Amino acid sequence: MSDDRTTVVVITHNRRAELLRTLDRLTRLPERPPVIVTDNASTDGTADAVARHFPDVTLLRPGRNLGAIGRNLAVHQVRTPYVAFCDDDSWWAPGSLAGAADLLDRHERLATVTARIVVEPDGTEDPIVEELRDSPVPGPAWLPGPALGSFLAAATSLRTAAFRAAGGFDPRLWLGGEEELLAVDLATKGWWLTYADDLTIHHHPSLLRDSTLRRTHGLRNTLWFTWLRRPVRTATRRTLHLARTVPRDTASLRAFGLAAAGLPWVVRERRVVPREIESRLRLLDETQRRSKARRYTG
Repeated sequence: MSDDRTTVVVITHNRRAELLRTLDRLTRLPERPPVIVTDNASTDGTADAVARHFPDVTLLRPGRNLGAIGRNLAVHQVRTPYVAFCDDDSWWAPGSLAGAADLLDRHERLATVTARIVVEPDGTEDPIVEELRDSPVPGPAWLPGPALGSFLAAATSLRTAAFRAAGGFDPRLWLGGEEELLAVDLATKGWWLTYADDLTIHHHPSLLRDSTLRRTHGLRNTLWFTWLRRPVRTATRRTLHLARTVPRDTASLRAFGLAAAGLPWVVRERRVVPREIESRLRLLDETQRRSKARRYTG
């Protein structure tokens, strides 16, 4: 069941054991996808281990930690019509890459397909899945699943040309909620995003993570996105809501400080989304406020 339509891209940093487990799973998939790994300047021997144990995997060594932008670097090497992202602690289930490619083949205005996320080792659904399945965003009749306002990079297959045309992930966001800006820019260009309940990606969360730094960047990126693309009234309301509800600690204060420091480039590059896209985002605002899966904690 080999399938030459999709390349899998993985970014990693100092998670050698988790990455080797993920690559073992990816290289055993029946689709036999090409795999590209961007090693974000690991110091634990990750790159050498990949080269030794998985010589058929394309290994990129940029020499510094690019965060999510390591995906952009890898997509430059992609020669397939579709690219599927996953993290070094997640892997696609057999047949799901082919299933996503079938959907992208069938619907020419579809840019992304996000799979159901199963958390290991217990095999339970990630709490975000319920929100994806019950997305309030209206979509066209042809869309094969719920329309989404954003996507989760570690569980999504994308149309390579659409990703490139939209500019990929913004380098200034680095890592943490970096998908939101790209998703809205794709939608503005007329692309649709969907969730597919019959496709699966497994996620075995690594213990090797700096959750506080991820929270800081995630909150900063949310603020930047809000002021880059939302109308002033909405951006002000969302900023005030975040200021009232995030933990009152050093990480949150730093996030707001970093967001404020970026105001010059945000103002310079601000492009408010069309009214139709803003109406979709407003439908998601209430869902995100009630969300149990989207919390700025850690």
